[in-house]
Amino acid sequence: MADEFNNIFSCDPADCASCQGCSTSDKTGGHSTVTLTLDDDTEVTCTILTVFPVGDKNYIALLPVDDDGQAVDAEVYLYTYEMTPSGDPMLANIEDDDEYENAVEAFNTILANAQTVAEAEPPQE
Repeated sequence: MADEFNNIFSCDPADCASCQGCSTSDKTGGHSTVTLTLDDDTEVTCTILTVFPVGDKNYIALLPVDDDGQAVDAEVYLYTYEMTPSGDPMLANIEDDDEYENAVEAFNTILANAQTVAEAEPPQE
C-alpha cells in the first residue's frame, strides 16, 4: 500500500487527540489528511483523527472523507504507524487479530475520553 501525507504534522502526532486540529489549509476542519492507495489502486482521502500508542507500537486512526472534507461513512481505518529513519511516516496493515482488537479498544477509550471532555466543557458563545 502506498501512502502519502498531504500535510505534514505541525504538532506531535501522538498528541493530536488533545490538540484542536493541526494547522493546515485544507477542507477537513484543520486536520491533516493522508491519501491511501488501496490494493485495487483506488485512492481514498482520509482525515487523521489521532496517532496513539498501544504497548510498544503506535497506531493511526483515519476517517475517509469526500472532496468537501465530509465523512464518507462512520468507518474508521486503523493502521500501525512508524517514522522511517529519514523521518517519513509509514503505515502498515494490522495483521494479527489480537493486536487489532487491542488497537480498537485503545481507540474506543480515546473516543470515550474525548466525549467526556467535550460534555464537560461549557458551550462556546
